[in-house]
Amino acid sequence: MAKNLILWLVIAVVLMSVFQSFGPSESNGRKVDYSTFLQEVNQDQVREARINGREINVTKKDSNRYTTYIPINDPKLLDNLLTKNVKVVGEPPEEPSLLASIFISWFPMLLLIGVWIFFMRQMQGGGGKGAMSFGKSKARMLTEDQIKTTFADVAGCDEAKEEVAELVEYLREPSRFQKLGGKIPKGVLMVGPPGTGKTLLAKAIAGEAKVPFFTISGSDFVEMFVGVGASRVRDMFEQAKKAAEKSGAVHYLTGQKSGAVHYLHR
Repeated sequence: MAKNLILWLVIAVVLMSVFQSFGPSESNGRKVDYSTFLQEVNQDQVREARINGREINVTKKDSNRYTTYIPINDPKLLDNLLTKNVKVVGEPPEEPSLLASIFISWFPMLLLIGVWIFFMRQMQGGGGKGAMSFGKSKARMLTEDQIKTTFADVAGCDEAKEEVAELVEYLREPSRFQKLGGKIPKGVLMVGPPGTGKTLLAKAIAGEAKVPFFTISGSDFVEMFVGVGASRVRDMFEQAKKAAEKSGAVHYLTGQKSGAVHYLHR
């Protein structure tokens, strides 16, 4: 979250710098009121007047310069300047460059797209998966080297450990069972209140068999977009299938409510 905040602060600073560079530049030099300027014109103190809209950059005969602004449209100004032999130069108004025009016209759309991508990344859990990875599974994989849990770490549950011991034997040597035509159940249901060792037992199976372990919560399949949940299920099984091609794999689906059904799939 801190990295995202720093990133957006940097983007904001860059955008402010860009807009300041595209904005009208402030006139250098001192400012003088319009009435003083007219008095100096009548006193033959002005040599040149550069007019840009309502802004007048004045150069006096003693080479001093200043800026003044026309408060209202003065139709007699040009006649007065020419009568006093003041050099009049008309300057075109500053216009943004082509690059600035393109940037300003496209910036609102780019900003909306950026905000949309940012919120989609937050909804999908951030990370480097990208904003369009709606259908990617959120399953967390532990490799065989990361799993240190064995049946010795599971206190009690003796009957359950005896029943799932066959799964460990099959995961270790599947070819021995396949030659005899044996088929192992595709999954195991574990039912019970929280804290009774369901997750620990599932991790112990993977630890005893030395295979990767995938774990995911059932709520991760629920999304506001139609089809995202099913896509995540398919993606999770694709990941598990790739891992199983090497050394087998165990994936574990858990609920979040008391008494929820937990499903162990090999």
